[in-house]
Amino acid sequence: MRRLEHLGPALVTLAAAGALLLAAPAAVRQLSREGTAVEMAAADARLQKGTLLDALSQSTRDIATLVEPSVVHVSTTGSMHGRNGSRTFLNSGSGWVYDTQGHIITNAHVVDGAQRVEVQLHGGERRDARLVGQDLRTDIAVLQVDPNGLVPARRAKEDPQQGEMVFAFGSPFDFRFSMSSGIVSGIGRTAGLQDIDYENFIQTDAAINPGNSGGPLTDTRGSVVGMTTAIATGKGNALGQGQFAGIGLAIPVSMIDNVVEQLITSGEVEKGFMGVSTVDVEEVRQGRFQDPLMQHVAGVFPGDGAVIAVVTPGSPAEKAGLRMGDVVTQFAGQRVGSASQFRTLIAGRRPGETVSVDVWRPLLQQDAAGEALQMQVTVARLQPGVNAEWFAGPLRAMGLGNLVTATEADAAARGVTFRRGVLVQDVPAGSPAAPQVPAGSVITEVFGGQVNNLDDLYARIERGVPPQATMVDVPMTVQRPDGTSLQLILPLRARQR
Repeated sequence: MRRLEHLGPALVTLAAAGALLLAAPAAVRQLSREGTAVEMAAADARLQKGTLLDALSQSTRDIATLVEPSVVHVSTTGSMHGRNGSRTFLNSGSGWVYDTQGHIITNAHVVDGAQRVEVQLHGGERRDARLVGQDLRTDIAVLQVDPNGLVPARRAKEDPQQGEMVFAFGSPFDFRFSMSSGIVSGIGRTAGLQDIDYENFIQTDAAINPGNSGGPLTDTRGSVVGMTTAIATGKGNALGQGQFAGIGLAIPVSMIDNVVEQLITSGEVEKGFMGVSTVDVEEVRQGRFQDPLMQHVAGVFPGDGAVIAVVTPGSPAEKAGLRMGDVVTQFAGQRVGSASQFRTLIAGRRPGETVSVDVWRPLLQQDAAGEALQMQVTVARLQPGVNAEWFAGPLRAMGLGNLVTATEADAAARGVTFRRGVLVQDVPAGSPAAPQVPAGSVITEVFGGQVNNLDDLYARIERGVPPQATMVDVPMTVQRPDGTSLQLILPLRARQR
């Protein structure tokens, strides 16, 4: 009986403990809810007072307010000619107001081949635009519209640096006047784009999609630092094609200003020339060169740069003292990471400008592997035909060797209507073209694409010849001084590539 007597209090204790166990979770949950409510109230009170996120959000809205009135949507209409006749095409992209004279900046690939160009302003108004000029090699074009009421974008004085916040504006997938944000992921990028010869891109992770091409890329003060141009898709980089994959490419404002000012002034772009042929350091390391100096570079130079393989006699580079085997590491204070980037930096300099070139010079049979030097080079003008002898020669043989960019002054002097294109100044008697192409004629199209200047002519021929072709007939449209049009065929043996 004593056992039972002692069991009673134990059962009471167990019952109480069981009740406590059952009630505890509910109590804990209640306490948790009350704690959460207190924390929420405190967080709400702090947020209502304003936070850094509010300041950031307001800054982003301010950038949109400042930039969007300068952004335009670009629509183009043209026609393509083929074996089965012609068909109309529509294209669209973005652009931005450059100045109070009505100049609009966009990508050349947005307007190339267009017969009609229209821009839509931020307020919805649409205006017809005319092409002032384009540079196919940098993918930059200048349009002009009625300047009334336009709001020019503010341009940065310097290119951005890695890590800076940037904002992309444009019409991705025709969602007009959109805005995205990101950072500068890298600078001085080359992407091997087939239709751009001079690459020195800003890389950004701001969302960029088809339709963004030509739109401004701005900094945190709303100043334009670049123009969105291409997308790295992972399946080959593209101009206005594919979808965003985290890597967008933009032309820096320094290159834009240089090209645009020349297009507005003269309709063509003078590019710098040093007279060197360069290759990447990695290409030298792969053992493609048997010269002892180049092999020395491959064995001891530790970094990246552009290795000089050839120096043209009498060129600015030779006059400055540059030699084969020199590794260019900086140009005008900008780091050089590849031969392609170096080529772009040279082209972007105005003829007559003197710039500093930092090189690492290999030293054979000496105690040191090499030495660092800084040279001063006065840049000359790159003549459009310098790297195009494979078809400049056949042009001369046909009688079309004396070519210049057509200007209104030339047309007025000859008493003919001005036509944009390449002026045939003289045709030698007895040449194949002489019976059909009199002096004063203007080449206006090549492979069906509009020719704006002499460099355009060469660029279109280069791009129109298939890589594996041996013989190609190059179709050209020529406008004669009497106003009649002629379709001319240039038989061309393709360059070995």
